[in-house]
Amino acid sequence: MTVPPSSFEENSEPQATASPLTRIGEARWILVTAFCTACYAVIAFDVPVLSAAAGVAALTAVAALVPRRSSSRRVKLNAQREIRRMWPGTGMKVTVDALPTPCFVADGRGITRYVNAQAQAIYSGVKPGDPLSFSLRAPSLLEAFDRVCSTGGTERISWIEKVPTETWYEAHIAPIYMPGTGSQERIHSRPDFILVVIQDLTENRRLERMRTDFVANASHELRTPLASLTGFIETIQGPARNDPEAQDRFLAIMLDQAGRMRRLIDDILSLSRIELKAHVQPASVVDLSEIVRHTKDALTPLAVDLNVEIRIRVPEKPVRVKGDRDELIQVIENLIENALKYGSAGKYVDVSLEEQGEPDSAPSWLLSVSDYGEGISPEHLPRLTERFYRIDVESSRALKGTGLGLAIVKHILTRHRGRLDIESEPGKGATFKVKLPSLENSEGVPERA
Repeated sequence: MTVPPSSFEENSEPQATASPLTRIGEARWILVTAFCTACYAVIAFDVPVLSAAAGVAALTAVAALVPRRSSSRRVKLNAQREIRRMWPGTGMKVTVDALPTPCFVADGRGITRYVNAQAQAIYSGVKPGDPLSFSLRAPSLLEAFDRVCSTGGTERISWIEKVPTETWYEAHIAPIYMPGTGSQERIHSRPDFILVVIQDLTENRRLERMRTDFVANASHELRTPLASLTGFIETIQGPARNDPEAQDRFLAIMLDQAGRMRRLIDDILSLSRIELKAHVQPASVVDLSEIVRHTKDALTPLAVDLNVEIRIRVPEKPVRVKGDRDELIQVIENLIENALKYGSAGKYVDVSLEEQGEPDSAPSWLLSVSDYGEGISPEHLPRLTERFYRIDVESSRALKGTGLGLAIVKHILTRHRGRLDIESEPGKGATFKVKLPSLENSEGVPERA
């Protein structure tokens, strides 16, 4: 859509004049009076007909050619008003640009007339001249827009978008009438413009959910260790008051329960932080192969304690992906640590990183973590990423698991636009596959070392 000419600006003067027939129509009563006077003069005073006709003709010519000031001004004001309705004025644009939220200005037909910088940054490709439905596709929003156009009232609606992540939005839609529009005209005509203001409520809703989930999870998962601590404290204060051996044993169990509570709280808070920014895709570029090597070195002491060898196969060249380094380390640590703990019977954990480049899909990198332990039954696979889901509760607690590791992995990968696939058969180990978009599949990402 091209920029409107200067004549569309708010302070411009349109060159509009009334036609001769319009001027004659406006002076019709004067001309009728002159004609009647001429007829009376011809009949009563024997004035020559040609002279009377010449006088009426001259008066008609003057009325047709000489503009009346009131008529010219009224035509000019009407023309200015119509032009202003065609395009937002400078004052309206400056006001919309000053708002901190995405704003759209559309006309009564639903055509976008102006968008501020915030809307252009969030809704790429939006431009004046396109229908508003090209940028805002929520059915409830478009229905509310139609109601504002037909009734002239204001609307406030909210909706949820599920793709690529769950986000909440609220829109305030209000009519705009140009100065000079009377109350009766507002009732019977469409608004000159419609202002649509979009507000992202995702962070607020996620904070509410984080508080709710934390209370629910904490009350459920922390009840058992708290009960254990309370019982041992009462025992030490009572029957074991003078039994140093029993006290040492109970204190060791209490320390273990306190450590479990700390791990639970750390994982719950970590999961909540990740969920809070799940809709914000990371902007930095990291080397995935270096992260795999770093994680392998960090987990080598645990592997030695469990008598398991970690074998990695990654490219020598940097594998650049768009992501958060700390979160990707957390993903790989959780997967390798699970493989070490639950697949230690196989004595090996293999970690590989390879490029995926199928013709019908975007380029990506596939990270695989495989163990050769007991494997996982098929009925458990769909639920492994649920919070606090454990195949064997006792063995999970014995290995100091919280039941949140794979849930954290799932939410981190959602933020990174990645995917987690799990393959396993009983007795043949398990393979966890992480698919992440390659840097070539990311747009507008500034590279940095």
